[in-house]
Parts: sequence; structure tokens; C-alpha cells
Amino acid sequence: MRINYSFLSFMIVISLSFFNISCKESGNKNKDHLVFRYNEHQNIASLDPAFARNASNIWATNQLFNGLVQLDDSLNIQPDIAKRWEINDSTRTYTFYLNTDVWFHKHKLLGKDSTRRVIANDFVYSFDRLKDPSVASPGSWVLQNVENYYAVNDTVFEIQLKHSFPPFMGLLAMRYCSVVPKEVVEHYGNNFRSNPIGTGPFYFKLWEENIKLVLRKNTAYFETDKDGNPLPYLEAVAITFLPDKQSEFLQFAQGKLDFISGLDASYKDELLTSNGTLKPTYNNDVYMIKGPYLNTEFIALQNKSDKNKALQSPLFRKALNYSFDRNAIITYLRNGIGSVGTNGIIPKGLPGNDDIEGYSYNPEKASQLLEEYKKETGDQNPSLVLTTDSNYQDIFEYLQREFEKIGIQTTIDVMPSSAIRQARADGSLDAFRSSWIADYPDAESYLSLFYSPNHTPSGPNYTFYQNKTYDSLYEYSNKLVDISQRKKIYKQMDSIMIQDAPIVPLFYDEAVRFVRNTISGLGINPQNFLVLKYVKKEKK
Repeated sequence: MRINYSFLSFMIVISLSFFNISCKESGNKNKDHLVFRYNEHQNIASLDPAFARNASNIWATNQLFNGLVQLDDSLNIQPDIAKRWEINDSTRTYTFYLNTDVWFHKHKLLGKDSTRRVIANDFVYSFDRLKDPSVASPGSWVLQNVENYYAVNDTVFEIQLKHSFPPFMGLLAMRYCSVVPKEVVEHYGNNFRSNPIGTGPFYFKLWEENIKLVLRKNTAYFETDKDGNPLPYLEAVAITFLPDKQSEFLQFAQGKLDFISGLDASYKDELLTSNGTLKPTYNNDVYMIKGPYLNTEFIALQNKSDKNKALQSPLFRKALNYSFDRNAIITYLRNGIGSVGTNGIIPKGLPGNDDIEGYSYNPEKASQLLEEYKKETGDQNPSLVLTTDSNYQDIFEYLQREFEKIGIQTTIDVMPSSAIRQARADGSLDAFRSSWIADYPDAESYLSLFYSPNHTPSGPNYTFYQNKTYDSLYEYSNKLVDISQRKKIYKQMDSIMIQDAPIVPLFYDEAVRFVRNTISGLGINPQNFLVLKYVKKEKK
């Protein structure tokens, strides 16, 4: 094994700096075991919840901020700063009654006690800021259906919608809708990103960007466990920023990180057997938790491609869907993590995923459909360019072989993820690896991807798919309050999607976490959000 000594030196510096920070700040080496350590390989762009757009930002800001409501691990809406609420469907009015014992983290700008209680006007300010064009929050869309909001008094906050939107409570649980203190935000301006003050279970202590981030226990936090014990249990959270997953895994294997999330090609065969169980080598030190993840992985097909007319044909698109074995992807390329993507765009765990008959492995039918396409169009040599990033190259090489078996000349173009995002926005890609992780726990989040007015650049419809019946059903579903009625409409829409085949579903993902045996209470949830307020850590 070749040793990179410069990298090793860097790792030693990082480890020592965190050891010194945790011991120095706790004032007691005996509390060092109460520091939870994880790595964020994607870096963190901002600690301002108005910019909590991706997982790395959300994980960190989840520890620092609260909103009106929150989701539990089963995606049920639960109280957060709002202890209860009332919904008037006829007036589309949501009335929230606030907990009176929620205090901002200490800061000299917050009065003589360096803190103050959260009141309803703080939510008015926070929502105003979220919508402010000069702030340019990527989460401003969350309030696009809000007609008005105001503070009835210090403890009552009211929101009125323009029109009915049943998933709205799920939107309010997003980190974008966190409460922030006006005095501190206006003092720091754009630098609030690195000087965050919230109400969460941990408060901000130190951030050396791309090196380390330290959060400390908020001893004035308002939530308790089921027995009335104050949360959180941990003394601190320490985050490193090693840039690649292999280095992260090495730190975890050495006991320097408390958990890692997700399955990466660099270590999946080291940790897991082919059927998805933890290898015996790790059983004494590590345990695995996994569950449904609101993430559908698929190939997006450019339905109005001027470069590749084949993609305009449903026959060609269906042939792609029948031509490969999704079970083989899960078993041999995913080590058993995930479930086969045969039932449309809606993933497991959401109303609307109802085991609709989709595309099973049937190469004979794929060949038959391709022959029909050739006769219909006269195109005797159909071809396809598949675009992916390096993380999914093995899956796309498998797909290339299977597509070529039925007579589709296939090329793979490996690009950085950032380049793919740019190219898909301008419609210049034939077929590209895509995924959708739900912003909020409702199938509408997935079905909106194929609503024709949402086509890029004004929305996330990168396939340029258009179907008038689908559009009508989508608009109708947004008027229904009853979830059982919406579920029926969602099922119809997903069936239309399967019939028209604007995408090639690959698999429905699973969230998977590898956790050291000293950690308890971490849990897992379908959005794969990191919740550390219930975590306990024992001495080795």
C-alpha cells in the first residue's frame, strides 16, 4: 500500500486540532467522549438557513435552528416552536400558537442578558427575509403560494394561502423556514452565513472553512426527551471536511469518526456483502441502519431532442426501459442497497407508490419495440449518448452493454456533476443520470418534475415532457385536501408517466448509515436528514 505522507500529515493536524478544541472548550477531558464527529466531504457553503439548499448545509443548520414545525422519522408533522396549530380549510388560514420558552442563542446584540425570547414577529421578519430579492434565497419558492402572514400577538402567528396546497405543512418543516433574530442578521448582513444565531440544540462556536466546524451544546434548549430530560445529550459536534469519501472511510475505520452516510464505490465492497449485510469483520465495532430514502434514481430522456429524434418516440423510450435487469444493478452494483425502479417516479414510502405495473426485464420485448420503431421511422441505426458523473459510471457501463445487445449504439460521456447540471438546464443532453430527493414529504414533489409549465429554465422539467391529461390531473390534485383522494390522482399520473416513458427509472434508493457501537439514538429518516439532539455517546 502506497502511503501519501503529505495527506497523512494533514490528517494528523486535523485530528490534533479537534482534540485540542474539544478538550479545551469542555474544560474537562472526561467530556471528550461526548463530542460527536462526522465528516462533510461536500463542504458547507453557508450556515444561514435561508441558503440550506443541499444536504451538507441542511445537516449543519439542522443543529442550529428551529422552525414552526418539524418532521419525525416517519415524516409526520410534529410541533417545534409552534406547540399547536389550527387549519381553516375554507379560508386557507393556518394559525400557529408559539411555545413561550424558546430563546435565541446568546449574542451581545440581543439585550442585557445576551438573549431574548422568540416571538411571532421574528417569524414575520424571517419570512420577509426569505422572500427578499436582495437576499436571493434559493428557498424563496417555499412561500410562493402564501398570500399573507402576520403576528396576531407575541405568541400567535398566522399564514393565509392564495389557494389550497395540501403539502404546505411539509414546506414549513424545511430548514428555509427557520426563525432568525433581526438584530443579529442585520448586523452581519451577508456574513450571517458564518455567524449564525438560532434556537437549536447546538450553538455555533468555530468555523475554519473547509477545515473544521465546531458546535456546542445549547444548555437553554427548550425540548426534552419523553422522560422530561433536557436535550441534547452531547456536549459538542465536530465536523471535518476531508474532500473524498475514501479518506472519510479510512478515518471512520480508525475510529476517528462516529458515523458515515451513504454507499460509495470506494468502500462498499469493504463494508458490505453482495446481499447488503455488514461484513463480519466490522460487527464488533460498527452497526448499520438503513431505511427508505425519498430519492429516485433515473435516466432523464430529452423528449424534444432536436439532436436525437429517436428520443421523441415512445417506442424507443419503452425499448430502453425493457432492455436491462434492474435486479442486477441492485445486487451486483449496489450491494443490495435500494429497490428496483419498476413502478414510476414516486419512491417507496410516499402515498402514490402503489406497485403500479411498470417495466420488468424483457429483452425480447425491447427488441420487438425497437424493430417497430425502425419500421415506423426508417431509422435503422438508432444511437444514444448517456451522460453521467464518475460515481455512476459502473451502472452506465452496464446499461451501455444491455442497450447495445438490442441494437442501440451507445456512447458514455462522463462529466462532472456541475457540468451536467448546466447542460441539462439548456436541454443539450440526450439522456443523463438524474435523481430527485424530495424537498418535502409529498409525491407532488416528484410529479411536479413532469408538469409542462415547469420545463427548464423556469422549473425542474428537464425532459421537456408534455401531456395535457397529466397536466390537468396535476392541477386538480393540488386542490384536494384529502390524502386518500390525492393518492388516487397521484397513481393515475404515475401510470401516465410509465406509459409515456419520458424517463428510465433505475432504483429507489435507501438511506444507509454506518455507525460506531458507542453511538445510540441516531436513527434514520426518509429524507436522510441528520438529527443529533437525541444522540448519546458512550466511552469506549
